[in-house]
Amino acid sequence: MADGVVLETQTAILDAALVEVEEHGIRRTTASDVARRAGVSRQTLYRYWPDAQALFAALVTRELLARMPGPAAAGDLDGIVGVLVGTAERIRRMPLLDRIRATDPELLSRYLLERLGTSQRAIHAELCARIGAGQRAGVVRPGDRAALAATVLLILQSAIVSGPLMREWLDEDAWRTELAHALRGYLGGPS
Repeated sequence: MADGVVLETQTAILDAALVEVEEHGIRRTTASDVARRAGVSRQTLYRYWPDAQALFAALVTRELLARMPGPAAAGDLDGIVGVLVGTAERIRRMPLLDRIRATDPELLSRYLLERLGTSQRAIHAELCARIGAGQRAGVVRPGDRAALAATVLLILQSAIVSGPLMREWLDEDAWRTELAHALRGYLGGPS
C-alpha cells in the first residue's frame, strides 16, 4: 500500500511538472508551481527529488522512455528499422520536446554536446538488445553491439532534434523514408 501511494504521488508530481513545463518551459517553471498543481507541498516534492533540475530530468526520462517500443523478436531488418523509425517519430512529436527546443535549447544541447543522460543510456541499452537479437537472427551485420548502438543513437538523435531544420528538403514522409534508408544501410551493410 505504501509503495502504491509513493508511486501515485510521484506520478502526480511528474504529471503536474509535464503540464507546467509544456505551458511555461523549464526555466519558467518552479518547484512551487509543480507542487501547487500536483496538490502537494514543496517538502513532499523534495522527498522524491533533491531539486527542480532532478525533477525535470526525471520527467524528460519518463516521457522519452514511455515512447520506447515493447520487447519484440528480432524479425527481419525491415521490421527492426520500422520499430526504430516509429520510435523516433513518436519522440520527435513529443510536445515536451517541442517546448524544450523552443524555450530551453541550452538544456537540450547539454544532452547532445556535454553529457549522456539516463534516457540516452536506457535507449542505448535497448538498441544493444535489438541489434544483438538482429545479429543472432542474421539480419544485422556483425560488429560490436555497443558501437553499432551508439552510432544508431547518434543517427536517431540527429534525425529527431535537427529534423525540423530540414523541413525545406524533407517533409514528414521523406523524413521517415530517408531515415529508414540510413538505418537499413548502416545495420545491414557490409562489415
